[in-house]
Amino acid sequence: MSSSNSVTVQILDKEYSIICPQEERSNLVSAARYLDGKMREIRSSGKVIGADRIAVMAALNITHDLLHTQERPDVQASGSTREQVRDLLERVDLVLATDTDVSKG
Repeated sequence: MSSSNSVTVQILDKEYSIICPQEERSNLVSAARYLDGKMREIRSSGKVIGADRIAVMAALNITHDLLHTQERPDVQASGSTREQVRDLLERVDLVLATDTDVSKG
């Protein structure tokens, strides 16, 4: 694969260059953004120290949420998991944009 298939994402203040198919770029960026948000949330709690431990806790939390969602058919009936993740990401982006605007003022 060529470097044109490479996507750079930032997770917890570190950049990662990942090779993926063109049609998966948007999903990869969304996943990285979601993971970054979860890791920042865990780091800001102050209860977990160290990027490795934060990553493991984020992975456990995300996996727990996924498994919990799969156990509840009523949640699946309201839309696909992909739509739910996009909705969550839009909400996170909105909050981050609002938070940035407030801090500038």
